[in-house]
Formats: sequence, C-alpha cells, structure tokens
Amino acid sequence: MEDLLPELCDQFPELVRVVEPMFANFGGRETFGGEIVTIKAYEDNSLVREQVAQPGQGKVLVVDGGASMRRAMLGDMLAEKAEKNGWEGIIIYGCIRDVNAIGQLDLGVQALGTHPMKTDKRGLGDLNVPVTFGGVTFVPGEYVYADNNGVLVSSQPLELPDA
Repeated sequence: MEDLLPELCDQFPELVRVVEPMFANFGGRETFGGEIVTIKAYEDNSLVREQVAQPGQGKVLVVDGGASMRRAMLGDMLAEKAEKNGWEGIIIYGCIRDVNAIGQLDLGVQALGTHPMKTDKRGLGDLNVPVTFGGVTFVPGEYVYADNNGVLVSSQPLELPDA
C-alpha cells in the first residue's frame, strides 16, 4: 500500500502515537512495519551487528543512537545481513552510510541523515529497553509502522480492512 500511515491514522486515531517528523527513507522498501526490537547505543553499533544476525521476520529494529550526527550506526554490510535474516526494517535515531547500496535492498531503512564515518566497536549499549525520541516512547514488543509520511507506534498490531 502506497500511503499506509495516513490510512492507519484515519482508521485507528486512538491507537497510534505519531513520531515527530524527522526521518528520511533510505531503504529499498519504503513501507514497512512490525514488532519493535530496541537498541540504545551512542556511536557504537556493536549491538546492531549482533541483532541483524538474528532472525528478524515481522520485526523492526529501532536504534536510539542519541541523534548523533558524527557517526553512522548502519552501513551496507549490516543492512545486507538484516535483509538476509528477514528483518522488515531499521529505524535509526542517528545516521547511516552506504546509502546507494542500502537503497537497493528489500529492507526498510529510515534515519535522520547520512555520515561516512563508521562507529567504534566497544560493545556498549542496551538491548530491548524502552527508548524515547521524537515525542514517542518505543517499547519492545509494541509495533512500529513507517512510510514516506512518517513513523508511528501502536501498542497492538494494526491492519487495514481489505478495501
């Protein structure tokens, strides 16, 4: 569906929490959604590497990178691994790199921007903790949906009735 988020907002206004507009779409899959898995890490994507290596069917990785505009939390190799392992998408509150390659993947990727420098690998960060940015708290096990209109969160899965 082309414009999923406006339809979800129209159908389920009491169930959705809309994230402040700040993200750009970089992945080859423009519309995506699924169960939330969170990472909170600043300029260290060690946990991102570990998570995209896991099966991700029906899941979206939400990474609170502290809005860092100094390092890229995701590059083409990790994005390819996420695609291979069935992840629906990745939302990065921070930057990505290798945007041309990521745009060719069947993976939803949204981020604040791009930066060519990779992160350090110190093994720091938290997995599956609630993270808050854009006026919304992302709770592991809840659901996130994204398209070119923005990002929204719901405590339950949302499906549109067949038209």
